[in-house]
Amino acid sequence: MEQVITAMADALFITSNLGRIKKVNRAAQQLFGFSEEELINKPISLIIDDEQVLIEAIQQHSFFQKNLQNLEVVCRTKTREKRLIAFSCSVIPKKIKGLEEIVYIGRDITARQQREQRTSAQYAITRILSESQTVKQVIPQILQSICQNLGWDLGELWTPSQYIGTSVQEHSLNAVLRCVEIWSSRVISVREFKAITWQTTYTPGVGLPGRIWIRRLPLWIHDITEDGDTRRSQPAAEAGLHAAFGFPILDDSEILGVMVFFSRDVQPKDKDLLQMVASIGSQIAQFIKRKQAEDALVESEERYRDLFENANDLIQCVNASGHFLYVNRAWREALGYSEAELANMNVFDIIHPEFKQDCLQRFYQVLSGENIEQVKAAFVTKDGQTIFIEGNINCKFVEGYPVAIRGIFRNITQRLATEKALRHQQEETERLLLNSLPAVISKPLKEPANIVEDVADVTVLFADIVGFTEIAASMSAIQLVNLLNSIFSTFDRLTKEHGLQRIKTIDDAYIVVGGLPPRRRDHAQAIALMALQMQTAIALFNTENNQNFSIRIGIHSGSVFARLIDFKKFTYNLWGNTVNIASCMESQGIVGKIQVTEDTYKFLCDEFIFEKRGEIEVQGKGKITTYLLIGRKG
Repeated sequence: MEQVITAMADALFITSNLGRIKKVNRAAQQLFGFSEEELINKPISLIIDDEQVLIEAIQQHSFFQKNLQNLEVVCRTKTREKRLIAFSCSVIPKKIKGLEEIVYIGRDITARQQREQRTSAQYAITRILSESQTVKQVIPQILQSICQNLGWDLGELWTPSQYIGTSVQEHSLNAVLRCVEIWSSRVISVREFKAITWQTTYTPGVGLPGRIWIRRLPLWIHDITEDGDTRRSQPAAEAGLHAAFGFPILDDSEILGVMVFFSRDVQPKDKDLLQMVASIGSQIAQFIKRKQAEDALVESEERYRDLFENANDLIQCVNASGHFLYVNRAWREALGYSEAELANMNVFDIIHPEFKQDCLQRFYQVLSGENIEQVKAAFVTKDGQTIFIEGNINCKFVEGYPVAIRGIFRNITQRLATEKALRHQQEETERLLLNSLPAVISKPLKEPANIVEDVADVTVLFADIVGFTEIAASMSAIQLVNLLNSIFSTFDRLTKEHGLQRIKTIDDAYIVVGGLPPRRRDHAQAIALMALQMQTAIALFNTENNQNFSIRIGIHSGSVFARLIDFKKFTYNLWGNTVNIASCMESQGIVGKIQVTEDTYKFLCDEFIFEKRGEIEVQGKGKITTYLLIGRKG
């Protein structure tokens, strides 16, 4: 029997009926880390947390003459590490009552319990991530699930943002980690520890959260009270916390946060557990990224819907058969149909009969993949009125199939009526001219392109947006046109304020002349003031629109040939050496500066501040002295 007991793989204890250990085998010594001398005559409570419950269960089974089988009991090793042991127990009767002995045969099922706990935790977290709607909803549940399923007492989330997933994360080396979520079991008292934790911050590499953040790997601490964390070691010891581990919430190379967990027990490093929580961290990161993408999509859709609803243009979307999917507020107000009425209508129900055939042909062209930039048609409103529209249509394809034809239109009914009235007025004017003047005189008045004159004293300004080609490549055509329109509208306002004439715009170039018409002696001063204000306007535009445009300006004064190309608006076309030299001043200028010739400098030197740049080579003119306009004196 001694040889059998010695060779047993299971731990064996024999105690008195009061729980004093009388015999122990080698397996028990190895399992619990005690020597035989340290166990003999010691109470069984030395290794069992609550031996009284076990003894009462043994006595109850003995009363019914049964052996106790596989009773799971929490035990402690010599180093106070927790073990779950399944005991089978029986009572050895004696002739004298009170001298009975109890035989304990125990098998370590800690590993089995851990596998079951991890499986349960993994399942619970997968379920939480699949059912939760927001990041703030999921994080407390995950902290609680890990603690409860794996048998840990407190869990924390550390992140550099106000809450994980709510803002762009800071760079790893500049992060300041704060605790944003805590869950704790009710069996521990950690009020003081929590209070200190809420006030504590870590930088990368400092404390358990900081070390995990910088390493981007799970980390295990055998006993946090001996870890050297001066800020939280003492509060942790007072709360009875010892073992700790943590893992990063990591998505590829981007770290979003760190989860840390504490236990009242001192526990050896569990590599399998660290491997599992690393996978959990990746799952959480993917959930956060997915929710961020979903939230961004919803926000984008709401923003565009709000934009469409408040747009003055008529916006509609129909399916491949022409039935309405969406129309905006302006569309409904212009045509008078409600959303309920549109649900059973087709777009061809509202197209005017005279335009129906042409619109049907264009509809089929768009369905076949053609791009149609400009469409003109007429709609019939609910009360029978005709409104004329123009705009563009395009088709959205999914896996090669057309799913939505979208159109953005402007109501041009009023414009067409105005144009018709103007044509009538023009015809009346021409009739009056012919009736009151000979044809040889009235014809030149109606052909302003023939009016050419040599103007001696003007100042010409060329402005160019630098890097326009690179900027154009990074945005859509509509975005680009809107940006240039905003800039040029500001320049047009400045032109009008200073009494100048805009000649034309070529892509991103802007040309202005002073002294034509009206003739004025201060044409150079007006151009200089506008150039300075154009620089200010570009800087303000960049700030308001988060852009980085730069402008280069060139100015020259002299004589030009001018041709009136619009008699009503007094719009001119210019040519001559003055125009060419002003263009060279801009093209060979400095980004963000205003370069002028010596001729312009002489007009302005008494009123404005200049910096001499030196000489530059101008084709056909040789070397020309130039100056940089800095500002106005005084």
